[in-house]
Amino acid sequence: MKVLADTPVWSAAFRRAEGQASALRTELEWLVAHGAATIVGPIRQELLSGIREKAQYEQVRGALRNFPDLALETADFETAAEYFNICRGQGVQGSLTDFLICAVAARRQLEIFTTDGDFQHYRKHLPIALYAGAQA
Repeated sequence: MKVLADTPVWSAAFRRAEGQASALRTELEWLVAHGAATIVGPIRQELLSGIREKAQYEQVRGALRNFPDLALETADFETAAEYFNICRGQGVQGSLTDFLICAVAARRQLEIFTTDGDFQHYRKHLPIALYAGAQA
């Protein structure tokens, strides 16, 4: 099983805070150790775009370089647009990046590991699976 980890999960894994961030970090570390964690370029870009301090940016960028981006195909972008339209037609709003994540995950049969509650709404209308954790 491969898992596409979303921006909030990676972000929490790089924080030094306790609580949820620590639990997410532990789970992501488990996935990494088992070769199951994956990333796409737009998630990498979101992660790096929010870092103000140069040293921290360099540290996170270096750590992320251990994870090659899954290759995106034209069909992923077309499917993402289709998913956007399907959800919008059902009154569900979302970001373009979220729908791209859904499209890539659906095509590659990946589970999406996220704390973003919007994905609960998307899965009502799209063929996506959400990661429930290694212990689930």
